[in-house]
Amino acid sequence: MAERGRGWARAVRGLLLDVSGVLYDSGAGGGVPIAGSVEAVRRIKASGLKLQLCTNETQATRESFVRKLRALGFDISVAQVTAPAPAACHLLRERGLRPHLLVHHDLVPEFAEIDKTNPNCVVLGDAAENFTYANLNEAFRLLIGMEKPVLISLGKGRYYKETDGLKLDVGAYMKALEYACDIQAEVVGKPAKRFFESALAELGVPAEQAIMIGDDIVSDVGGAQQCGMRALQVRTGKFRSVLTLLLQSRASRPGFVPAFPHPFPLLST
Repeated sequence: MAERGRGWARAVRGLLLDVSGVLYDSGAGGGVPIAGSVEAVRRIKASGLKLQLCTNETQATRESFVRKLRALGFDISVAQVTAPAPAACHLLRERGLRPHLLVHHDLVPEFAEIDKTNPNCVVLGDAAENFTYANLNEAFRLLIGMEKPVLISLGKGRYYKETDGLKLDVGAYMKALEYACDIQAEVVGKPAKRFFESALAELGVPAEQAIMIGDDIVSDVGGAQQCGMRALQVRTGKFRSVLTLLLQSRASRPGFVPAFPHPFPLLST
């Protein structure tokens, strides 16, 4: 029975992996790898499965992010990372938007070639200590003064885990600006369907032959399901069993696989 129940796994050709809470917990000194994750990535690559990291990381450029992961022992290249900032830059150019940036100072170089004079939109990322009242109020004033306010959020997560505990994520601040300005943000990043489609294109595998592995039942599992993918939730990172059960009862669909304590259950046997 167990073998038949996992028959779908034999059709898998590629994996999309979340990073924070799945491969490592961020924090002081660059963070720490989650037990077994470095070896799991090595085994994935050795198995012949295609691999792409699908992350909402917005506290660093992709290049800096990859340097940090490699320092932690992960054999990952920049091309194997799908992140919101490059996708946002593409959207800004496509629509002729000039952003006011409320992002982490280490992410600003991603927008170096984007015109930011006389802003006609606000781009919101995980700004961490830059989420001050003054900075949020400046973003609010810009939006409320626009004839057609455009708020672009690099993800919509509620919170994430660092080595010293849980931290508010960009979604909390996105909701504050949405409420204050009576608008709806455009999300570039998980769980947006377009973002997952971009990750699948970079992976080079159709949705039905790929699996998303993450710790967030909404952004990772729910977003993957919108694209016809299966998804695994791990019990590391931000996983909280009570919250997961509440959200799962509201939104879970076929294609959700229950949470596993091991980072990558398909490779643990």
